[in-house]
Amino acid sequence: MIVLRIFAADIGGTAIKYCIANENGLLEYIGEVPTESHKGGQAIIQKVVDLISAYSKVDAISISTAGQVNNEEGYIIYANENIPGYTGTRIKEMLEKEFQVPVKVENDVNSAALGEKHFGIGKQFEDFLFLTFGTGIGGAIVINNKLYRGFNGIAGEFGHMITHTEGLLCNCGHFGCYECYGSTRALVREANKINPNCTDGRILFEMIEKGDQGLYQVFQNWAKEVAIGIVSLVHIFNPPCIIIGGGVMEQSLAVEQVSKYVRERIMPSYADVKILKSQLGNRAGLYGAISLQKQ
Repeated sequence: MIVLRIFAADIGGTAIKYCIANENGLLEYIGEVPTESHKGGQAIIQKVVDLISAYSKVDAISISTAGQVNNEEGYIIYANENIPGYTGTRIKEMLEKEFQVPVKVENDVNSAALGEKHFGIGKQFEDFLFLTFGTGIGGAIVINNKLYRGFNGIAGEFGHMITHTEGLLCNCGHFGCYECYGSTRALVREANKINPNCTDGRILFEMIEKGDQGLYQVFQNWAKEVAIGIVSLVHIFNPPCIIIGGGVMEQSLAVEQVSKYVRERIMPSYADVKILKSQLGNRAGLYGAISLQKQ
């Protein structure tokens, strides 16, 4: 049996994580470089080209990336201005022309779900939903061991469910989206109103551990907002499992409280659903990129 030598990269707004691995997830090398996303999409792809060029031989390339992705043709359908000029970037075409090896490209949250499916806690489930909480809220749907992509390949935009009619203005241009209230950015925004020194999730949880009751209440309100979205998804999809990821969900308190509020709000007939923390953490997208070569 031929074992592939895969270059895999996970392109995020802040960093590009990359590795050399085989299709079974055995890592030969792993590294990370700043994305420098302000330089735009073309500069990011050139950085990926430079990283790949440092290796004498790769058999395949797999890319997990922010933005809406046409996974068949390997290009960016849409990306917001966090990465200027990224929309329309034909990653697969560019990298195949440069390196003459097969290239696969997938959205980062879909990749993270695939990572959990093939190498993480999702291995035990044929069906599950995956949500990641960060600047926004990303989602992915796995049914019968495969991603459900929807009509034009971009299903799973859970962050843009409307949870507050006429609520806050979202980056998508509409009002009241789930991620305006349940994202990590939303949590830090509300915490900063109570304590201006609370500028990220790590500081927030440190202050909560020290007994800051005001911030603890902000956190509780946020956990209820997260639960509201998850309850809706449970009632719609009736999944056996929901896997939650993102840096904030590395905090056991966050997973515990979200699970508690979900239990309080779901109908009894849905009570068997499991709420589980991502096993692969911030490497889920990278492992998902590796798994694309198993498809």
